[in-house]
Amino acid sequence: MDSFIKKIFEQTASGDSNVHNQFVKFSRGQFPNRAMIRAKISKGRYIIDTTAEFSKDLIITLAEKLGDQKTLVTGALISTVDLEGQFEYKERKMAMGVKKYMIESEMSGNEIIALCGKIEKTFFAFSFKSGDTELTIQIKSPKSAKGSSSSKKEGKKAKINFCKLKTEDKSIVNTLIFDSEASNFKKIEIKHDIIVDKIILPEGEDDFVKIRELAKRQGKIVRKLDIDGKEVQKEAEFIS
Repeated sequence: MDSFIKKIFEQTASGDSNVHNQFVKFSRGQFPNRAMIRAKISKGRYIIDTTAEFSKDLIITLAEKLGDQKTLVTGALISTVDLEGQFEYKERKMAMGVKKYMIESEMSGNEIIALCGKIEKTFFAFSFKSGDTELTIQIKSPKSAKGSSSSKKEGKKAKINFCKLKTEDKSIVNTLIFDSEASNFKKIEIKHDIIVDKIILPEGEDDFVKIRELAKRQGKIVRKLDIDGKEVQKEAEFIS
């Protein structure tokens, strides 16, 4: 599964609910330093760190590789709503209105994908292996979207460590780092500025919760790459 950023830049995001769900939290405005990636390659093995936005894309990508094969899945589903009865879990932890449903069980790739599709508006913090590929995701709620007024100071190194991927599979790497300029990178850092110019409200809907969930964001994404010290910037428009 391609990352939501790749789908936008390759214009394959239309009607994709996973892409749409990435933008529900955004109001109008500029949101710098989102969906960040830091990666390096050593002896044919890629070590990739990302921020939380890529968690579900990475989970589904690895699950697709697994297919019918099973693997030990650990971590949690994190939600503010009650998910009781929708899946099996080891224990439930609660704090400040946030529920963590702790997971530790053998699951096939297809079972992981089915669960991701069944419970769309929940944060998945799953860690597991698929062949020689290993994914680790922190078990905590990602921070909410904040505008440009809260951006980090210039020169301060960005914190990119929510998800960690170790792999030798270039096809998995390509779901995140798809740029022709980065085909032979040794070290790379990628940041995105998300700019929402307009919110398109659904017609004929009065329920505020549904309006928020169905409303589309229109704007552009500025993709900033530092490829072995060389800076590249590109843009893509989106409606999702």
